[in-house]
Amino acid sequence: MAKNLNWQDDYWLLLLQLYLQKPVGVKATYNRLLVMLSLELHIPPQELRSRMCEIAKLDTPRVERIWHDYARNPQRLNRAVRLLHEMKGFNSGGDFYEGVAVQETFERDFRPIGADERLTPMMLTIILDLYFQLTPPTMVAETPEVSKLAKQMRTPVELVVEVLRVFCYCDPYLRRPNMSSNRLLEACRQTWQRYGNTDQQQLSHDAEELKEYFR
Repeated sequence: MAKNLNWQDDYWLLLLQLYLQKPVGVKATYNRLLVMLSLELHIPPQELRSRMCEIAKLDTPRVERIWHDYARNPQRLNRAVRLLHEMKGFNSGGDFYEGVAVQETFERDFRPIGADERLTPMMLTIILDLYFQLTPPTMVAETPEVSKLAKQMRTPVELVVEVLRVFCYCDPYLRRPNMSSNRLLEACRQTWQRYGNTDQQQLSHDAEELKEYFR
C-alpha cells in the first residue's frame, strides 16, 4: 500500500472500533460510518477499507498487537478512541495535522453543493446512473424508480426529478428546454463531464457502491 502522509498508527484504533461494530467485519467502501471516518482523517475510504482488511487478516505484528490489546476489551478500546478524538486539533488543520498539508480531493464528493445543500456530488452520480436507465417521459415523480431512489437517499422526489431534467439539458443527444439559468446546472454539468462519456458499466458500478452510504 502506498504511504499516506496523513496516516498515523493511532488510527488503527478508530478502524478497529468500526470493524467491531455489528455486523462485525470489514465494512463496505461507502458505508456511512467509514465515509465519516474517512472525511475526518482526510484519507480516502478505499484506503481505510484496505487497512480494515489488514485487521481482518491480522497481517502485521502491529495489527496483531492492537487486536490482542483491544479487541476483547471494548471498554479499553472506547476509552482510547475517546482520548484520541479529544486531542487538540482533531479533524482540523490544527496540531493534529501539524506539518501535513491537507488538500481535499475525494472529500468534495461528500460535501453539499453550493446551489443546494440537500445534494452532494456523489448523489448526483447516483442520479445520473438512473438517468441513463430512463427516458425523458419517465423522469417524473410517479415513476417507481425515481420515487424509490428519492426515498433511499432521503431526498424530496421533486429534487431528484429536477436533477434528471437538468441532465437532459446536459445531454447533447437530446432536444431539450433551456435550463441555462437553473441553479443546479454547474454541479450537474461537472458530474456529466465526469461520467457522461465514460463506460456506462463503470458509472453503474460506482453508483451501486455509493448507494451503500444510504443503507
